Amino acid sequence: MRALQIAATGMSAQQMRVEVISNNLANMSTTAYNARRADFADLHYQQVTRPGTINADDGTILPTGVQIGLGVRPASVSVQLAQGSIAQTGGDLDIAIEGNGYIEVTLPSGISAYTRDGGLQRSADGQIVTADGFPVQPNITIPLDARSIAINASGEVWAYFDDRVEPELLGQFNLAGFANEKGLEAIGSNLFLETAASGAADIAPPGQNGLGTVRQGYLEDSSVDAVREITELIEAQRGYELNAKVITAADQMLGATTQVR
Repeated sequence: MRALQIAATGMSAQQMRVEVISNNLANMSTTAYNARRADFADLHYQQVTRPGTINADDGTILPTGVQIGLGVRPASVSVQLAQGSIAQTGGDLDIAIEGNGYIEVTLPSGISAYTRDGGLQRSADGQIVTADGFPVQPNITIPLDARSIAINASGEVWAYFDDRVEPELLGQFNLAGFANEKGLEAIGSNLFLETAASGAADIAPPGQNGLGTVRQGYLEDSSVDAVREITELIEAQRGYELNAKVITAADQMLGATTQVR
């Protein structure tokens, strides 16, 4: 009774779909989070009779065959790239990326990671870091006596002082672009790693090489659509229930077979 195994793969697929939806809903308020989507593909087929087989009776070719599908498998969990809405915060180190691009940070291991979370902070020595304390590249240090800072659309960081009229340029943020953003590896904390699927990072100032610009005092909201996620959750739940009914029906059919005398 292949229906038992086929329905089991269907239940497993819908369970994964619910897990992905659950993660999306859990990150409704996560800065710059992009929703994920579970994609599936059918499993291989048992070829009982192949299409195009010659009929043994009169030599004609069968236009169709008998192919029994063996269920479903996960194909991918892909990121749905979308620009989240921009919310004003007023923070001098809050920056939102309008368009493509990621901020490059350095992990404690020394490798580079990438994020769109622009909620930056200042370390004890004035260095600009992420909320987890990872330094932003290139390294920019804000002097302790700076009265305020300004970040323009090109990523230039200017510091203002009480005893000076003209501001001082501290440095310029860069953004990283990828040929295939969906190929980035998510590692949590709004961070991504470069992979062979994403391609090498193309580092350039904001506004160049197809990269977006930055806006100071704003943060990018999550792009999760709660109404759509709830709709898909109901659909996944119904799919799970239908596959469970198939298992129940197959079990009853097996029971009827064993009772034949």
